[in-house]
Amino acid sequence: MAPLVRAVLDQCRRFTTHDPVRALLTEAVQRGRLNPEVLTRELEAGSDRGSALPREVLRDVLRGARSVAEVDAMAVWRRTGLPEPLWNHELRDVSGRYLGTPDGYFKKARLVWEIDSYDFHFAKEDYARTLDRNARYAAAGIAVLQTLPSRLRSEPEEVAKELRAAYWAAEAHLRRAA
Repeated sequence: MAPLVRAVLDQCRRFTTHDPVRALLTEAVQRGRLNPEVLTRELEAGSDRGSALPREVLRDVLRGARSVAEVDAMAVWRRTGLPEPLWNHELRDVSGRYLGTPDGYFKKARLVWEIDSYDFHFAKEDYARTLDRNARYAAAGIAVLQTLPSRLRSEPEEVAKELRAAYWAAEAHLRRAA
């Protein structure tokens, strides 16, 4: 028997492609079982053999990625030349009311980037929650860009263009409002 952190990293060291490493590490963190810092410490304490992919993926997990789609979103964001957003950062309005925890938040432009999949937003209740969330953002003057996770891989350049355009439009809107 090995501690969970060791078992997860031992398995990651055996993989030779990014996808299973992303899936295993983000799942372990998202389900609240492992802290990214604990994973990093364990990786640093162990052998370097097979550690390149887990180290690479952990950098994004430490930035705030909590799913494979968010790791993919970070890869698309890197293509844009835009400032780094806050990843999975809780937003509240001026009165302290919870607005949401967007996948990415570009504070300077007041733009949220949500990676919204059919799987988590398709059911009637889930779709209603997504609309409520976006309405809270709009009421607080925050622009929203929604992207399907599949497009992060199938059309990364197009998504990067959309992200840049949304950022510049949100920033221009703020300048006009000032």
